[in-house]
Amino acid sequence: MNIHPASAEYLASVQALLRKGHLPYVDLTDAHMADFLLASDAGGTLKGCVGLERFGTAGLLRSLAVEASTRGTGVGQLLLNRLLAHASATGLLQVYLLTTTAETFFTSRGFTPCSRANAPADMQRSAEFASLCPASATCLFLDLSSS
Repeated sequence: MNIHPASAEYLASVQALLRKGHLPYVDLTDAHMADFLLASDAGGTLKGCVGLERFGTAGLLRSLAVEASTRGTGVGQLLLNRLLAHASATGLLQVYLLTTTAETFFTSRGFTPCSRANAPADMQRSAEFASLCPASATCLFLDLSSS
């Protein structure tokens, strides 16, 4: 599996993968692709993606998605590891996320539940927090400064 940075040309493919996975995608723009990583097979077919939305020294993990036939192969873990390394290397100190289906995946990888109110105020005003993810979504947090 090839893990590589995304670019604007991948926006439609990323949106399609997210749509299939029932994840928020309507607010994503070309600019978001600068902080997305993609997993592609040897033939170049998109198999997974993950991204960040930056808010000062905090990041909102966006859209960890793996194509259905590739789930369970470690691609999600690989994407997450690479994204967290990228986040830390580029100065982020915390990563937050909202999930309705993957709490166990993320908590088993060091994320802890937190109140949405604990997220930075500008993050709380983002489309994902304000309207795209339901109030019932679990908010999770990872402190990168202690790793």
